[in-house]
Amino acid sequence: MTTKSPVSNILAFLICIAIPLSIGFLGSMFTMESVKTWYTTINKPSFNPPNWIFAPVWTTLYLLMGIASFRVWRKRKTMEWFHWAVIIYIVQLLFNLMWSYIFFGLHQVGFALIEIVLLLLLIIINAFIFYRFDKLAGWLFLPYFLWVSFATYLTYSIFVLN
Repeated sequence: MTTKSPVSNILAFLICIAIPLSIGFLGSMFTMESVKTWYTTINKPSFNPPNWIFAPVWTTLYLLMGIASFRVWRKRKTMEWFHWAVIIYIVQLLFNLMWSYIFFGLHQVGFALIEIVLLLLLIIINAFIFYRFDKLAGWLFLPYFLWVSFATYLTYSIFVLN
């Protein structure tokens, strides 16, 4: 682990937290209007969670991702392939954002289903790469994996019902 001043560590931590939260905020721009309009008109399965649950769950998941990325960032000098960890992290965050755009922005449920399956694979790869740097960082992706697994099944069910 590298030693840095407490101020630079705090700044790095805040940046690591801000990155996934920003992705979540951008995704919510596609979601907010559709949740009140289009989403109310489509058929949803009986296990569809209430709308209010999504914001706190996603906020928690983005915070966990930020913590995981900070733990990996702190060990960046100990692994020569740190750049791969950054690349996969960014790609999976972009896929996370794209799902909101495809599903809620474009209303393309079938395409969103394909995209979320790819996101799920990227989450697994990201978790394994982070695990190589820091075991806890890898495990912090488990709730994200579980939630996106559920979201994948939910997306599939909405696709079938519509």
